[in-house]
Amino acid sequence: MSVRKVKLTIEYDGADFSGWQVQPGERTVQGDLEAAFSGLAGVDVRVHGAGRTDAGVHAMGQVAHAETDLILPGEELKGALNARLNEDVFIVSAQDVGADFNARFDALSRSYVYLMGFRESPLWRRRRLLVRGALDREAMEAALKPFDGEIDCSSFCLTGSEPKHHRCRIDGISLEWLSAHGGMLVLRIEADRFLRGMVRSIAGTLIEVGRGRISPDSISEILDAHDRGRAGPTVPPWGLYLERIKYKGEVKT
Repeated sequence: MSVRKVKLTIEYDGADFSGWQVQPGERTVQGDLEAAFSGLAGVDVRVHGAGRTDAGVHAMGQVAHAETDLILPGEELKGALNARLNEDVFIVSAQDVGADFNARFDALSRSYVYLMGFRESPLWRRRRLLVRGALDREAMEAALKPFDGEIDCSSFCLTGSEPKHHRCRIDGISLEWLSAHGGMLVLRIEADRFLRGMVRSIAGTLIEVGRGRISPDSISEILDAHDRGRAGPTVPPWGLYLERIKYKGEVKT
């Protein structure tokens, strides 16, 4: 029987997961997906993700690929897998792709959002960061300007993480105000790659700018320092979402 390659788009609530990547004795998104796929196929199936989200991080548009000899059409395969998954993971789409497709290495860019709320809410307690007190949004927006193009993001990488290099091409960064749910600030960043903890470190630094503890004019100096100790704190993971992964030939929606 011929083997096909399937591209999966996945949404999940990361609150009860120890991240994406399989870890012994821990519940992970990759582990749940592989268990569902393998149970359906009757053989072990490896699911390869486009990126590794940390414990507690959510996803609206994670992408993965898997090889299988199952002959179910995409919609039926999607439904059969979702029937085997818990309610905090959902396959949005399953489609056949070419044999050379790779969810990780074919990605052109990824976008993340970080949500900051301003009032207590039991519904949002594991889905956004609660910020106490007002923030100077104009100062925060001014602090975004140095995050443009290809830059060294060493100052916004978690210590202990050793990537091959720290340069990232930032294609877009913005801060948007939503009045719903008591008011939220939405930080959105699109880049060709992300360092571990990068978005959460940038978000924490922007909050310090909003509180007047870091000047917007000092962001360039922080970037040039290549020193994690110069930036603000790393905020918790529950406000972070992998929003979308962009591939060549896709129509932007």
